[in-house]
Amino acid sequence: MPSIDALSKSDRIRVLNDNFRSTFVGGQVVITQGVDALQIDTKARVLLAVQSFSNFTKENDPHGEHDFGSFDIEGEDYFFKIDYYALDMNGGSEDPADPSVTTRVLTIMRADEY
Repeated sequence: MPSIDALSKSDRIRVLNDNFRSTFVGGQVVITQGVDALQIDTKARVLLAVQSFSNFTKENDPHGEHDFGSFDIEGEDYFFKIDYYALDMNGGSEDPADPSVTTRVLTIMRADEY
């Protein structure tokens, strides 16, 4: 497999997003009040669903960056979204493909909180 530096910008972003989303390492994870209020076993299933999410399609992932997903747990719809901020969290990242200038923030929410 080529090094991450040899990949296109979108491919680098996708690899970084997948690594962060699947491990929750390499950024900040935020859950909304609705997710935080869930029973512990349901909350665990939601977090595991985010980490294992693989249902990316042209419709829900048009740029191929794996930065958004939606899924159902116990009849409730949930979303996750990865956003890119400057390291100081004061504005957006200049280059989401470069982890040395980017803080990734993964937000997990109930769809009705959107």
